[in-house]
Amino acid sequence: MKKLLKNSGVQSFIASLICIVIGMFVGFLFLLAIEPSGAGEAILAVAKNFFAYSRRATQLKYLGSTLVKTAPLLMCSLSVLFSYKVGLFNIGAAGQYVMGACACLYAAIMLGWGWLPCMILAAVAGGVYGAITGLLKAYANVNEVISGIMLNWIGLYFTNMVLSQAKDASSAYTYPLQNKGPKAILPSLGLTSVFGDNKYVGIAIPLAVIFAILVWVLLEKTKLGYELKATGFNKNAAKYCGMAEKRNVILSLVISGVLAGLAGSFMYQTDMEQWQVTIASVPGMGFNGIAAAFLGGLNPIGAIFSSFFIQHITDGGSNVDLSIYCSQISDLISSLIIYLCGFVAFIKYAMNTGIAKSEEKKAAKAVAEKGGDK
Repeated sequence: MKKLLKNSGVQSFIASLICIVIGMFVGFLFLLAIEPSGAGEAILAVAKNFFAYSRRATQLKYLGSTLVKTAPLLMCSLSVLFSYKVGLFNIGAAGQYVMGACACLYAAIMLGWGWLPCMILAAVAGGVYGAITGLLKAYANVNEVISGIMLNWIGLYFTNMVLSQAKDASSAYTYPLQNKGPKAILPSLGLTSVFGDNKYVGIAIPLAVIFAILVWVLLEKTKLGYELKATGFNKNAAKYCGMAEKRNVILSLVISGVLAGLAGSFMYQTDMEQWQVTIASVPGMGFNGIAAAFLGGLNPIGAIFSSFFIQHITDGGSNVDLSIYCSQISDLISSLIIYLCGFVAFIKYAMNTGIAKSEEKKAAKAVAEKGGDK
């Protein structure tokens, strides 16, 4: 049992589970403070999400909607964890996500491109935007957090300006792809009928899972992944060993940008949502990716489950009795879990300390018994 508990992956899972339980409990306490009579039903509604519906077809339909939003969230979490694994904090994933959305929507609505060229363009746009942060970091030693935050806002207002051409004058939203760019909608691969005829379910979901596996393989099983991580641990040592540390820093943020740009494609090429050109704040998807990355233990496979969970409780908030509570209660609970993610490392440290002390006592007892026998 102790050998199992020493495993880093198991520790991350247990720590994340503890964060989730504490977050849900504290959220329940907030519900009790607001209105005690409906607190139990509200927290269950958030936790159940699509399970709150009795008909199986309805459950599958809303499960499909959750999965559609999970795909871009997973890509954003992969973007964050990839850069973090190589010693960089890509808070600019939100801006790269926005630029990916801008590129694919403009190509779809204004140029009439198909889904694959639009997706590729979104990936290129995100990668180029990530490269800006990488170049500033590598050659000017500009902290990637500072440049990332500034580029988030530049990307938002640039996107609003560009996509203002892709909408009706009387609307704040871009044209639905179904009307102006049907060829750009991601194919369903027959998944639509599986999820209660949810027309938004498509190729983005399996693609996101495939990318998670590819990121894991790249980081853990390839020479390039080793070099990138080595550069992140100590770029001076990496340089001494003959690694191109500047190239690795730029490449890390380019790959992170590509993943975040694809997230924008996976969100808006489903046609579930249209871009609002009057939006004055950076979309939360990129920032939620930070939470999903850390809740998943900074593991690409763990990010699949953490991304689904965060989106699950976020969508579950719509089932809360709005006459008593606001739907943002799910955002509050997820925010609490996000905050508690900062204690994952502490929980793992406490577990390792406890195991070490237990083994030390066991060893001391064994030595004492051996001395007694003599």
